[in-house]
Amino acid sequence: MRAVRTTAVTALAGAAVLAAVTGCTAKSDAKAGDGITVTAKDDSCEVSRKEFPAGHVTLEVENRGSKVTEVYVLHPDDRIVAERENIGPGTRATLTAEIKAGAYAIVCKPGMTGAGIRQAVTLTGGAVAPKRSAEMDAAVAAYRQYVQAQAEETLPRAKAFTDAVRAGDLEAAKKAYAPSRIGWERTEPVAESFGDIDPKVDVREDGLEEGQDPAKDWTGWHRLEKALWQDEKITTRERQLADRLDADLADWVKRVGTAEITPTSMANGAKELLDEVATGKVTGEEERYSHTDLVDFKANVEGAQKSFDLLKPIASKNDPALVGELDRQFAALNALLDKYRADKTGYDFTSYDKVGKAERKELSDGVNALAEPLSKLAAAVVK
Repeated sequence: MRAVRTTAVTALAGAAVLAAVTGCTAKSDAKAGDGITVTAKDDSCEVSRKEFPAGHVTLEVENRGSKVTEVYVLHPDDRIVAERENIGPGTRATLTAEIKAGAYAIVCKPGMTGAGIRQAVTLTGGAVAPKRSAEMDAAVAAYRQYVQAQAEETLPRAKAFTDAVRAGDLEAAKKAYAPSRIGWERTEPVAESFGDIDPKVDVREDGLEEGQDPAKDWTGWHRLEKALWQDEKITTRERQLADRLDADLADWVKRVGTAEITPTSMANGAKELLDEVATGKVTGEEERYSHTDLVDFKANVEGAQKSFDLLKPIASKNDPALVGELDRQFAALNALLDKYRADKTGYDFTSYDKVGKAERKELSDGVNALAEPLSKLAAAVVK
C-alpha cells in the first residue's frame, strides 16, 4: 500500500532492505556510453539525457537527497511502467524494465508524497516490444491469469466484509477484514500500476495528500479498519464507505485484465512486494488498528514467490546461483512465518501486537535476506 513513510523506524527499515538503491542511471538497448543518469535530490530530479533507445532499460538509482524517495517511469496518463519505492538517502538501486518506444516521464518523489518532480523523456525505436522467448510469453500469460483470478476471488471476500459493515455487525466485520485483503496484497504492484485505484482502497490516513480531509477524502479498507478497531462503531458513514469499497474493487477487477505485464515488471513487482513488507508489515504500520499485519505479510510473500516461480525457468538458465539463493531465502522466510500461524495452510496468524521486538527483528532480517537477491531477478531474466 502506497503511503507516506517518514518515521525514523520506517526510513531505517527501508534503507536496510534497499541498500542497493539511490539515483538513477539508465541503460537501454543502446550502445555503450549511451547510459542515462538520473539523480534524485530533495528539490530536483536530474536526467542526463532526455532521449534514448527503447527496449530493456536499466535504471541505476541514486538518492542524493535527505529524504526517502521513489522513482517512477510513467506513461503520459500516469500509468506506471516501472517504479522503485523506499530509496533511502545515500543509497543506490537498480531497476530493469521493458519499455516500448514513446513519450514517458521519469519522476522522483522526495518524501514519497505528492506529484513528484518530473522529467520528460522519449524512448526511440520501433513500436514493437523487445523479442521474448516462448518461456517469457508463457510466464507473462500465466501471471496474467493469476492476477485476474486473485482479483475475482477478492470480490466475494470483500463483500462478506462490507455486508457485515452494512449490517452493523462489528465482530463479523472484524473477522472478514483480513481475508478480504489477501488477493489484493498478493498482486498489489499490478493494482498500483493504474495509479488511481490504490489511493481509493488501500491508503492509510498518513498517506493522504496535502490538503485532503480525512473526514471526507479517506476511503477504503484502512478507514474502515480504524472504525472497527479504534472507534468500535459502525455509523452511516461506514456503511457508505462499504458501498464505495465494493464499487472501487469492482472497477479494479474490470481493469486488471488491461494491465501491462512484462517479465521485468513481474520481477520488479516481486521486489516491490518485499519492500511493502519491509516498510509496512514488519514495522506494524500497515494494520495499525487490527494488527493483522502477518496476514498481509504472508500474502505479499506468496505474490512475490508466484512471480519468481513463473520466471524461474528463464532465470535458471541465466543465473542458476541466484535462483538457488532465492529458493533458500523464500523457504527460510516462509518457515519463519509458519511460527506465527495456527496451521501451515490457513491464515490464522498471531496478532502482530503480540510479536515482540526480538521476533520482529528476526522477521526483518528474513525479509532483508530475501530482498537483496530478489532485487537481481529482473536483470537475470533479461541477460
